[in-house]
Amino acid sequence: MSRVEFATSGGDGAGPRGDEHGGVPSEMTTDQSSPGEPADEAARAVPADRPGPADPTAVFETHRPMLTGVAYRMLGRAADAEDVVQEAWLRWSAADRGDVREPRAYLVRVTTRLAIDKLRQAQSRRESYVGPWLPEPVLTDFGPAVPDTAERALLADSVSLALLVVLESLSPLERAVFVLREAFGFPFAEIAAVLDRGEAAVRQLAARARKHVDEGRPRYDVDPAERRDLTERFLAAATGGDLDGLLAMLAPDARLVGDSGGKSKAPLRIIETARKIGRFLVGASRSTEEVYDYRFTEINGAPALITLLDGRVDAVFQIELRDGLIACVYIVRNPDKLRGLVLD
Repeated sequence: MSRVEFATSGGDGAGPRGDEHGGVPSEMTTDQSSPGEPADEAARAVPADRPGPADPTAVFETHRPMLTGVAYRMLGRAADAEDVVQEAWLRWSAADRGDVREPRAYLVRVTTRLAIDKLRQAQSRRESYVGPWLPEPVLTDFGPAVPDTAERALLADSVSLALLVVLESLSPLERAVFVLREAFGFPFAEIAAVLDRGEAAVRQLAARARKHVDEGRPRYDVDPAERRDLTERFLAAATGGDLDGLLAMLAPDARLVGDSGGKSKAPLRIIETARKIGRFLVGASRSTEEVYDYRFTEINGAPALITLLDGRVDAVFQIELRDGLIACVYIVRNPDKLRGLVLD
């Protein structure tokens, strides 16, 4: 099941900002290796005066939610994130843990460097991707470990489809710095140790990343209940062929982004302006003879609509709001990205 857990501090229940809120401990050591070198060697601490944990599996599982969260935000695909975490486990299980001074620091470093390598490979493949590319949607579950409303909002924003799309414009190093700083609150000194960069260089990477993100995605505070209500009204108008109703909900400069990977029906180009989007949706609703079921759930930290055909997930719809209107409609129909969505 494609579900991202939101433990941002290795499972200890701390929050996502700074040392006192669950960042990587200051005990992380440095070395002279680069992100392109083997991650297990790059992450090994120098001192060997502290014995490793007696149960490596239990230690790893304690930190798995955080590692998965880092990898998914870096890669935008749950399957790729799981591959990275599995590789991190293999390196952890094979490591001389007597040389590991702080397991969480070691695991974050290994996972981040593996994700950087995998992201570089993925970026070259995406150049030949058919149509627009969107992140793989995941069911999100904060659980009781994140009871605070403000923290939930911060974490939900850090995996939103809109943000992950913008993060695609960053370099792998910029993305790593942004994820570790903004989503997990790691101090710059700790990020510098993860990437083997000077702290000043990491601060520059963070500034560039933040500038790109702010330019690509202005932030708006949206009440989840308002988004759910507008999503339900959007569904009713789209399935009912109500063009006027759609136009009343769509911002004049709205965009529709569909991701099929060329494997199912979806627009191969981004559709822009409310009228073109409305006409497309009305035409699509009138041309289909399929009978769909609909489910509302939380996807990537926000309300979303899932369409099911013969009991399987056929598409995921999610809207982005601006000033009470729909600014963007995201549609994921690539079956490879929907296979992991198993609804209870």
